Amino acid sequence: MLTDEVDAEVSEADGAVTSDVGATAGSDGGVNPGAPATPDGYRRVVAMRARELGRTPIVVGDNVDLVGDLSGRPDSLARIVRVAERRTVLRRTADDTDPFERVVVGNAEQLFIVVALADPPPRTGFVERAMVAAYAGGLQPILCLTKHDLAGESEFASEFTDLDLTIVHGGRDDPLEPIRELLHDKLTALLGHSGVGKSTLVNRLVPDADRAVGEVSGVGKGRHTSTQSVALSLPGGGWVIDTPGVRSFGLAHITVDDLIHAFADLSDAIEDCPRGCTHLGPPADPECALDELPGKQRRVAAVRLLLVALKSNDSWSTGG
Repeated sequence: MLTDEVDAEVSEADGAVTSDVGATAGSDGGVNPGAPATPDGYRRVVAMRARELGRTPIVVGDNVDLVGDLSGRPDSLARIVRVAERRTVLRRTADDTDPFERVVVGNAEQLFIVVALADPPPRTGFVERAMVAAYAGGLQPILCLTKHDLAGESEFASEFTDLDLTIVHGGRDDPLEPIRELLHDKLTALLGHSGVGKSTLVNRLVPDADRAVGEVSGVGKGRHTSTQSVALSLPGGGWVIDTPGVRSFGLAHITVDDLIHAFADLSDAIEDCPRGCTHLGPPADPECALDELPGKQRRVAAVRLLLVALKSNDSWSTGG
């Protein structure tokens, strides 16, 4: 599994990646058994992109095939020759008008959406957009709230009650056991604005991670402290992927049907919707089949809030 972000320019002359990529191969995955292994049972192998891959995107979490020197010894170098099909994918665009889609993380099972209840203040629009991207990409979203000691009692979490969203507290003084249970033996990506306490949480979960932690500026926006995504092995099993703080989260690559199909209890119903239905309900869609589902009114209303977030491009909803 790829553990460091591929953050390098591809040379037009030879297609080689100009900076190294950290890759991890299991100790039983064909790696020289005599090479040193890490305490978690994995061996870290430095690799570069093979020329034949060209500009094929490679991201943290990808499962890759390696050839060459797989010993993991100092100064050894392997080559990435194939990227396996991703089981899940977290994507975003710069904004909702940007046609260029960027893959953020591959193969993660969960998305921890880290939100501070104060300093900087929370934005429901960002959480909704992150949830849309998670559902559409096959990840299970989890809301992790920090800094509740600065905000007192907050109604923020109640906004998502009808989406069956798991909610945990991950502030610096909150117990870690509930979070460790959720992360155990899972590959989990962490996403959030800068300054919300994401890197602080990572440093508590992985004490030797040494992720940079920054302050929040005077205008309520966090300074970017994590500049690259990196996967870190959790004591006891599992991985977390710490991603850089985000300023925007565009969803130009996701359709309304992509989102609805992520909800098994609603997806069949839209087959009965008229052509062109946006599933927002009256007055825009007076014949939307979602309105005919018995006992699902609150659930449908909650999902429609996500649909509104998908269709909007307001600066407040993208963290601008």
